[in-house]
Amino acid sequence: MLAGDDPESLMTLATVFCLRNLRKTMCYQGLRNKLCLRSDIFLPSEICDKLVNTYMELIHTDSNFEPEESFFQLFSDPRSTRLTRVQLREDFVRDRDLEAIRKQDLIELHLTYCNSLSSRSLKTLSCFRDTLVSLCLFGCSHIFYRKSGAPLACIEDTEDEEEESPASRQALETDFNFQGFNRLRLLNLGGLPDEVDAETLLRPLRSLTSLDLSNVQLLGTAFLTQWKERLASLVLYNVDLSEELVSTVVELVNLRHLDISRESRRPKFKMTRKTLTAIVQRLLNLVSLDISGHMMLDNCTVPHFEEAMGRPSIEPCKSSIYPFQELKRPLQFLGLYDTTLCNVTHIPAYKVTGSKNEDQVLNAIEAYTEFRPELAHRAINQLFDIARIQHCSQLLRALQLVIAALKCHKYDKSIQVTGSAALFYLTNTEYRSDQSVRLRREVIQVVLNGMEQYQEVTVQRNCCLTLCNFSIPEELEFQYSRVNQLLLKILEPARQDESIQRIAVHLCNALVCQVDNHHKEAVGKMGFVKTMLNLIQKKLQDRMCDQVMEFSWSALWNITDETPDNCQMFLNCRGMNLFLECLQEFPDKQELHRNMLGLLGNVAEVKALRPQLLTPQFISVFSNLLDSKADGIEVSYNACGVLSHIMFDGPEVWSMEEPRRDSVMDKMWDAIQSWDVSSRRNINYRSFEPILRLLPQSISPVSQHWATWALYNLVSVYPSKYCPLLIKEGGMSLLENNRDRWKCCALAVLCYTPKGLSMDTLTFNPKKTQKN
Repeated sequence: MLAGDDPESLMTLATVFCLRNLRKTMCYQGLRNKLCLRSDIFLPSEICDKLVNTYMELIHTDSNFEPEESFFQLFSDPRSTRLTRVQLREDFVRDRDLEAIRKQDLIELHLTYCNSLSSRSLKTLSCFRDTLVSLCLFGCSHIFYRKSGAPLACIEDTEDEEEESPASRQALETDFNFQGFNRLRLLNLGGLPDEVDAETLLRPLRSLTSLDLSNVQLLGTAFLTQWKERLASLVLYNVDLSEELVSTVVELVNLRHLDISRESRRPKFKMTRKTLTAIVQRLLNLVSLDISGHMMLDNCTVPHFEEAMGRPSIEPCKSSIYPFQELKRPLQFLGLYDTTLCNVTHIPAYKVTGSKNEDQVLNAIEAYTEFRPELAHRAINQLFDIARIQHCSQLLRALQLVIAALKCHKYDKSIQVTGSAALFYLTNTEYRSDQSVRLRREVIQVVLNGMEQYQEVTVQRNCCLTLCNFSIPEELEFQYSRVNQLLLKILEPARQDESIQRIAVHLCNALVCQVDNHHKEAVGKMGFVKTMLNLIQKKLQDRMCDQVMEFSWSALWNITDETPDNCQMFLNCRGMNLFLECLQEFPDKQELHRNMLGLLGNVAEVKALRPQLLTPQFISVFSNLLDSKADGIEVSYNACGVLSHIMFDGPEVWSMEEPRRDSVMDKMWDAIQSWDVSSRRNINYRSFEPILRLLPQSISPVSQHWATWALYNLVSVYPSKYCPLLIKEGGMSLLENNRDRWKCCALAVLCYTPKGLSMDTLTFNPKKTQKN
């Protein structure tokens, strides 16, 4: 089994299906389009929790998922739905959403970065005080402020409420505390506003076992000792340390997890050997410690010549860090990120965060992604360097962690920049064979999320480059419409970054190559043809024929293949004028000419559009291009193909005096006679139908001759590819009725030649054929 190939659980698949089809499964449309739960439905907590949490995940990760205005009202009645553990994120969550579920007996409620919540939600929290065991308000700083004119004590039915705007800081709410939350054991108040007194807020809570005060300004520290017999986990990330605070912390003798890390080397406090020793000696139950970001004094580590002896060990007695030699057993977790200590040899911990090696970096991404994006960003950047310069040995874990970070912080630009850059290297050819379809699809989805959210150049470039690591269009087909829309948006005229334009046009070209016609038609309706022509127009104005110009014509060639509507769009958008201007401006650009003539061959295949090509100017251009030696025979071949379809309509449609139809036909015969039938081709046919329709007719022998020459060339040079196609599409029966018997026999022999039989004896001399 490849990395990341574990299938989704049936529970997950069923949950996602129900959420995408609520009205067809568990709900109906009520009055005023309100979503209502069917009366015969009862859902236990395991299902309700999964529905709510998956709903939030889909909102953040799937742009095609439409939020339901009254979704949380489905869980308003505990007689039919039971919620116990709910995790909500970001600004999508509003006061009325929490109020809708206020009758539920919640055990866990995690609110993260919910900045649309105001103090109204504090009142709602009080509804859960008898049952709530775990509460997270991380980053919900607005929840402690009243909206203008909104009293705390008001909870009304908000069904008719006007659309809420994100909460903004107004008057500080002073009437709330945790009185009555007697079952609360785990509390996260990370990012609590400075105006809120943490000590006063927390005083009623007597039974806390876990407390997170990340980024909280503490006026005093003694209040922490009220939990010294119970507190097992204390997080003080980015809290200014002092001797007083350290003295208080070491009194919490039952601590098993202590986090006193910080984002960077901020002033005031230096981590000394004495401080670390006190922590180790006093907190005997410690299994997890994080001191990341602290400036370490040199006397904390053993001399280099001593610590370098022997193989790396996690035994405390061999620790390269003096204070940790007094540990009774190795720590389960030790945070040393952004410290010098992560570089020593002997570290007494099973899992260490740091920057010394890949394992430490991955541990850092894993530990800090959810609540510390500023650290996760730096760690992902280090992973990027590992994947780019060295080799990533834990590919599955690395990909899953980066994907998780990009999903969790969709709105964090720094994470999106570094994450998308890391994905580019983690999905390249070196690692591809180890990745499952499911894992690669996850990568594609988070990359597209980033492209949707950020129009910034670096993110867009990284995301486009990452998409180039996939097989196109096959691996992108499950998001085909979405990726095309995003690429076309990138290519809007206002965008001037040449590198992004080049990559995006390349992707657009690859996406419309070798796909079904309904895909091409759908992309055409998105404005694909007009976008490509706008790019061409801009390049003409700049008098520049570069990859963007050539890829744009190539993309138009591909999207018009057997797609009449797109051919019509090309003509309607002044495509022929641009064709003539490009020919005049860039007379020596062979690949450009080939792409343009290939496109016009597609237009000429549409009978209803051929009259628009039948003008003296266009016919003269096509006739002159018959003599072109550009790109081998390709330009001459394609020009002859365009004229062959026009000639197929007969002499009665030829209303012009010059050039004369006979003289053009003579030039076509001469051109075909000059081509080497063994020429290798820079062309790819998905179907022979447009060529085969020229065979059963006598009105234009030169068109028939061009078609026969084309078939012979393709099946003789690429027999394994084109012989089966010719047989499948009924070409043999058409050829049997062709008066050019010798060529027919040669084609038939080629198609039925046993594998391995030499074809050297089969020759085709066009000079043996006659023009009429």
